Amino acid sequence: MVYIVIALSFGLAGGFVGKIKGSSFFLWFLISGVFPFIGLLAAVLYRFETDEPLRTCPNCGHICKIHDALCTRCGCELDFPEESEIIPPATAA
Repeated sequence: MVYIVIALSFGLAGGFVGKIKGSSFFLWFLISGVFPFIGLLAAVLYRFETDEPLRTCPNCGHICKIHDALCTRCGCELDFPEESEIIPPATAA
């Protein structure tokens, strides 16, 4: 019974941290609930989704994440961009 209370507490904390960082609440709730201390630590150390570098699609001009292999708007296959084509996260908004 005590473990269930601890797992739910860590699950909620991990879920909220994951949601604040722009990820899935449910995913981090499960990870932090199954692995209480390690899961919450992983959620805290996980990157912010808003800190990802971006780039524009050469075909349609849509702004995509740098790690995307295909444009989500037009389906154009994207090669890894040159250094000059990367949009820093602070200027993308």
